[in-house]
Amino acid sequence: MLSLTPLPAFTDNYIWVLHNTESALVVDPGDAAVVLDFLAARKLSLAAILVTHHHPDHTGGLNLLAAQCQGPIVAPAKEQARTAGANRWVAQGDTVPVLGVVWRVIEVPGHTAGHVAYVGETPGAAPILMCGDTLFSAGCGRLFEGTAHDMHHSLSQLAALPDHTQVCCAHEYTLSNLRFALAVEPDNLDIQAHQRRCLALRQRNLPTLPSSIELEKSINPFLRTHHLPVQQAAGVFAGHLPCAGADTLAVLREWKNQF
Repeated sequence: MLSLTPLPAFTDNYIWVLHNTESALVVDPGDAAVVLDFLAARKLSLAAILVTHHHPDHTGGLNLLAAQCQGPIVAPAKEQARTAGANRWVAQGDTVPVLGVVWRVIEVPGHTAGHVAYVGETPGAAPILMCGDTLFSAGCGRLFEGTAHDMHHSLSQLAALPDHTQVCCAHEYTLSNLRFALAVEPDNLDIQAHQRRCLALRQRNLPTLPSSIELEKSINPFLRTHHLPVQQAAGVFAGHLPCAGADTLAVLREWKNQF
């Protein structure tokens, strides 16, 4: 039996750990101390590390964790020059088996140029998506190194995953994203209901994650750019009606940046 645990780090990061009673897979370990404490408390060995992109809050713990890692430290091939500490490089369609789960690599540029996501698939269980800073609950990452077209294509790939896929985002941004989502679609009952659920969770200092693909398709404006109310709201902000999904996403991202 595998357990999925989000370890809080820094101000709002989550370092995701998938583990059984003996071994653990760690995703985006920006802070080695948080991971080492978790492993020691549960007497777990470190089986492997997955990295979604090169930003320091996702890679800062690699060098300290490398000595304990019994398997590969996996990172995007297109970010090899910027990800010190990794030792296996992956691209679209590659697979990485860890703890009986086969992790399939999807290239999702936008936030960074070489960003990847990992979809963990095992028979009889819901898929697990480790999406880094590409997809957030009710939001998406800033476009630091890519275009709106890149991000739209990346999010479209993730939206095509099975509805019951667990979505493991790397930051606790849900409440602020939901406030923006309601500004875009104030009459969306799914957004309203999820905001109430998430407020209750955060009041108890509990994570709002993982989400699911099904939920995100109902609440996330960046996955809803094909819906007329979202396009119309973007048009009001931009002063003209966006004509395509990537155009709508570009307007939404700029609006969110200023929100």
